[in-house]
Amino acid sequence: MSEINRPDRHLSDPAPRAPDEPDAFACCGNECGESCVWTIYQHACRRYERDLLAWQTRQLEQEG
Repeated sequence: MSEINRPDRHLSDPAPRAPDEPDAFACCGNECGESCVWTIYQHACRRYERDLLAWQTRQLEQEG
């Protein structure tokens, strides 16, 4: 079985999990700035994208 297809390949370094999108009604509409659920979600998405890229890079390095 190839290294890529091993079922336990990512157990010690699991892929990051995308943040859950807030429900449409979660925003109160009071322009909370950095406290708004949508602002927090946007920050979490950027963090996820950064973490995912780093994880993918590690996986490629392990293949070589």
